[in-house]
Amino acid sequence: MRTKQKRRVCILLPNKQHLDCTITVRARAQEVLNSVLKQLGVTDLYIFGLAVLRDNEYLFLDLDLKLSKYFGKRWNRSSTTVPFIVFLRVQYYIENGQLILSSKVQQLYYTELRQRVLRSQSRQQEALFFQLAASALQAEVGNLEQRDWNEEEEERCYFLPEDYFPSWLIKRQGRAYLLQHCPALHEELRGVTRSQAMLQFIKEAGSLQDGPVTFYRMRQEKRERRSSILLGVVLKGVHIYEEVEGKLYLLHNLSWTDIDRFTFQGKRFEVAAVGSLCLPELVYYTHSAFHSKHILRHLSDSHRLHIDTRDAVLYIQQLEDMEASHFYKEAYICDTEGLRQRLQTSNLTSSMSDCSAAAGTSAAWSNEEEEEEVEEDEDSVTEFELCVDEPEEVFVDDPAEVSWLAELIRGASVDGQVVFPSSWEAITTEMKQVLRRRADEGVSVD
Repeated sequence: MRTKQKRRVCILLPNKQHLDCTITVRARAQEVLNSVLKQLGVTDLYIFGLAVLRDNEYLFLDLDLKLSKYFGKRWNRSSTTVPFIVFLRVQYYIENGQLILSSKVQQLYYTELRQRVLRSQSRQQEALFFQLAASALQAEVGNLEQRDWNEEEEERCYFLPEDYFPSWLIKRQGRAYLLQHCPALHEELRGVTRSQAMLQFIKEAGSLQDGPVTFYRMRQEKRERRSSILLGVVLKGVHIYEEVEGKLYLLHNLSWTDIDRFTFQGKRFEVAAVGSLCLPELVYYTHSAFHSKHILRHLSDSHRLHIDTRDAVLYIQQLEDMEASHFYKEAYICDTEGLRQRLQTSNLTSSMSDCSAAAGTSAAWSNEEEEEEVEEDEDSVTEFELCVDEPEEVFVDDPAEVSWLAELIRGASVDGQVVFPSSWEAITTEMKQVLRRRADEGVSVD
């Protein structure tokens, strides 16, 4: 029977490794993700997504759709001898690496950012690349030893510039210059643990203009042959660029609070800014209605994640600021099993399962449509309005909150039941993670 036919799927990971799974011909993308979770030995990959190459562009899979929607007729005609290629890629960039509890997932996130840095064209941020290279070297090599770098030696080749700098920067400065000056920056990080250096790299890479961003190519005119517009989904909104002779020029930098709504009708994709910006409605054209639906889903889910994690980012930053000022002197290891249990009930990860329903795009994928090939309806209109409610300002000198935080840091009831302020329930896991990593970098919560 057709339902018993099998298909091989090869999942390419950011670290250049791959996983394989065999599924039925009627399988949905969720089954592939379940296989990836099991093989990696992790419970969640909420910041990652499965993607396919379509029209020379990555599209993140809707986990509720059948894989036949993405591979077309070839899926039904193929056999188990030829695998179908799927990519595990970062779908939602984050502001702080400590939002990722699993050390394995954190390593994958770091690895993909490393590759993005090497492909970056942010030529006006040259100094940042030296900082990123130093952090990466500390994360991967550890403390610089004298045998690795001897000032009397003419060659200092304990690393290859091609592994840490974009090709244009190597060409501009020369390999000798990088080999001469980068070790000094690496030496400045002596004593920083490898896990701390990796977190530092993740944080610094967030400042790179084309680092933590997912690009979608669009046309300015419907019949235009070349896609000269790039819509970039970033941490806090959307960047829109125009490509001219291989160089990107920023046209619009829109935060989530700057955007009133996204709308698509077939290939037509519209971005409407809030009225106070006095911007005309931005109209572009995607490859297809299929692309438009997936881009809209990605935008709405990214916006939802931004809302669900902004309090966590704020409190982690406050805690890091206190640590930096030596406000607290002691650190304790919290219960890792408790971390997993808290994570399962946390709004942070569970929120991603609700994104599709909240985005207002679920109607685009009806049960009837799932049983047929996806058809591009050029007349259908799907609209999503962004309503960003800014969080209330929180002060760390609130007596109740400071008391709770102090007890947590000093180890009180960490292994038992702790009564948390109601407004902090969504970020307790991240708070504990900060303390756990500060106390023992080698403990994994995978």
